[in-house]
Amino acid sequence: MTTESTPAKRGFHFKDITKMFGGGGTSTLRQFGILGSLIVIIVLFEILTLIRNGPNGATLTSGNLINVINQYSFILILAIGMVMVIIMGHIDLSVGSVAAFTGIIVAKSMTEWNFPWPLAILLGLGVGAAVGAWQGFWVAYVGVPAFIVTLAGMLFFRGAQQWIGDAQTIPVPKGFQIIGTGYLPEIGLPLPFNIPTMLLALVAVAWLVFWEIRTRRVQKKMGSDRAPLWVSVTKVVLLSVIVLVAAWMFATGRPGTSFPVPGLILLALVIVYTFVTSNTVFGRHIYAVGGNRQAARLSGVKDRWVDFFVMMNMSVLAALAGMIFVARSQASGPNDGTGWELDAIASVFIGGAAVAGGIGTVIGSIIGGLVMAFLNNGLALLGQGSDVVSMIKGLVLLIAVGIDVWNKQQGRPSLIGFMTRRFGRTEDPATQTFEPNKTYQAPPVDKTSGQ
Repeated sequence: MTTESTPAKRGFHFKDITKMFGGGGTSTLRQFGILGSLIVIIVLFEILTLIRNGPNGATLTSGNLINVINQYSFILILAIGMVMVIIMGHIDLSVGSVAAFTGIIVAKSMTEWNFPWPLAILLGLGVGAAVGAWQGFWVAYVGVPAFIVTLAGMLFFRGAQQWIGDAQTIPVPKGFQIIGTGYLPEIGLPLPFNIPTMLLALVAVAWLVFWEIRTRRVQKKMGSDRAPLWVSVTKVVLLSVIVLVAAWMFATGRPGTSFPVPGLILLALVIVYTFVTSNTVFGRHIYAVGGNRQAARLSGVKDRWVDFFVMMNMSVLAALAGMIFVARSQASGPNDGTGWELDAIASVFIGGAAVAGGIGTVIGSIIGGLVMAFLNNGLALLGQGSDVVSMIKGLVLLIAVGIDVWNKQQGRPSLIGFMTRRFGRTEDPATQTFEPNKTYQAPPVDKTSGQ
């Protein structure tokens, strides 16, 4: 018996738009919707500030975009680590305290122990690794829930930070401040923009084109579903325009400014961690353990080691975020890091992570963090107080997670799960491999997993 393949329908189909940001055969409506929400928020605040301030809005200006990156880069860095923790089914409440604890040690090392600032940065990363190893040990090998371990860490390291610093503000040298307040340097050419910033944008555009071409070739080779060519072209053109316009705004700001160094650090981390979570065995193990620990363990995944590394990685990124904040503030203070863990967790859930674990992406978390950042920034530009900002942030988080939970309770597919599931794939159980953003069921022989 022979079967004939159904020819692909040509022309415009609305569902093809859902593949716009899914790399062809992957639907990421959740991220698409969040990205749309981010654009709506930015445009809305631009209009509102235009009405309030007269001829020009205050949101889409070079100075404000630079301010957003400088003010919220450390939260976005925390979100990168937090999404891995939440995918694993854990939570980390200690990141703000760990960031502050690292910041005070680094500040004292430079002002009192005469450490050069590069060595102080290495010291800070080492402190973060040690703290993460300590907490990872309790989670992975003792079996204490991460919520309890990191709650204890939040209390302990907050107290340790204030004890070491004696509740005082400790300044840091100018060389160290570059990681929090620096910009791409100027090149002595008579051009009305910052050349390195625009070169960086051109490199980003070239990478977008290369990655889309590579993705389509891989999908063709594997015989998987591909988006129509017009979808890929539209996606690359839209993203390229956004990158170039944003870069132009950074490059043409007030004299002495350009793309901030904290933004460079954040960009590098996004690229590295997106690759790690999407294209490495370890990244697949994170999703596998988060989706179904029992099934992953029976498949040979060393889940304890994955737990340990993810918790340690989170503290290293918290240490880096703390150092960037101290460098931007030009001093370490007793109230550093307060509430950071809540902003990081909110960014991850708004960015599409599932409460039960197993689902989430680095890019989604960054978009979620930018939603929170522009909400804070826009409300501040409109003169709203911290009380209004806090209430709105809470409502946004509740709605983002509540919609997904409500759909599950109604017997409908989880929006998050549906929007991140690969279309048209079937796996032979004997040869199944773990994939990101997929929830796995335990083997039939296991009667105790509760699946």
